[in-house]
Order: sequence, then C-alpha cells, then structure tokens
Amino acid sequence: MVAALAVTAVMIYINGDKPSGAHPISDKRAATMLPRSFVMHETPRPLPEITFEDGDGQALTLASFKGTTVLLNIWATWCVPCREEMPTLDALQAELGGPDFEVVPLSVDRAGPGVVRKFYTEIGIRNLGLYIDASMQASFDLAAVGLPTTLLIDPEGQELGRLVGPAEWDAPEMVAFLKTHLTSN
Repeated sequence: MVAALAVTAVMIYINGDKPSGAHPISDKRAATMLPRSFVMHETPRPLPEITFEDGDGQALTLASFKGTTVLLNIWATWCVPCREEMPTLDALQAELGGPDFEVVPLSVDRAGPGVVRKFYTEIGIRNLGLYIDASMQASFDLAAVGLPTTLLIDPEGQELGRLVGPAEWDAPEMVAFLKTHLTSN
C-alpha cells in the first residue's frame, strides 16, 4: 500500500514530463543522449526545504548551495546500485566540481556519518563531501521513491530534472549534458 502511494505521488509529481532520452542534447563536441530514465521538467520546479548535516554535524539546507548547480544524489551504503555508482559521482565531482557545480551525495544511512566515512575510505572516494540525513525525511519530502535518486538543481534551488536509479555519471554523454547545462545557465 505504501509503495503504491509512493508511486502515485511520483507520477503526480512528474505529471506528464517525458523522459529526456528522446531529446538529443548537444555540446561543441558531439550530440549526446541522456539516459531514458532522466526526466527533465519543462519548467524548473520549486523544492521543499530539506535539512541534513555535513560530515562535521553542521546543519545544512539546499539553500546552503544557492548560486551553484547541484547534482543531489540520495543514496545509502546498504544500497548495492548506490555503492556501484558512487565512484562515478566521485569522478564527476573531480571533473566538473567547483564554484558553479557540486555533487551532493546525501546518505540516508540511519547509522550516521561513521558508516559513510568507512565506505568512502574502502572504495577510495576523494572528491565528494559527506552529507547525511539519518532521519530519511529528505527522501520523503523530495518524493524519492527508490535509491538512488538524483536531482539536478539549478543555482536558484529549483529542480530541473531527476533520474531514479543508478547511472554512470562520468560517462562522456552525461558529462557533456551537464557541461551544456552549466554553460546555458
């Protein structure tokens, strides 16, 4: 019953948006295609205020990243697809990260930041910050029906699109799409 309600909520949320895999996105080098599951909204959507903490226990909100395009990845160490995509998010942050773009991996591990630190060390994550919402409230507030769920958020804090499920974030077509988006804003 809860799963059916969650799916219904997401269907209402995306309300007819079409997967952008059908729309070619081009940059100076080549035309690229987004994964079919990446849904770009026709217009940016406001997001609810969510709270979470950084690795030092400092309270943050999405407003903490205002002025920066954010790729917010909701994940957990116990989620196998999340674990598998984390190195690609780390590589993406290494390539594009800076004042205009940041990957924000928001862990929903109830065990707290220690388990995330251990995981980062085990697999060699060097470029990603540590962000945690042990309450998992942010995933509910953002209508994330599964893990991983990744939101592309503009510098004003509005959702541009989302992808439910894992992706190869450092794949050339994904990097090209994100670069194109960054230069168009």
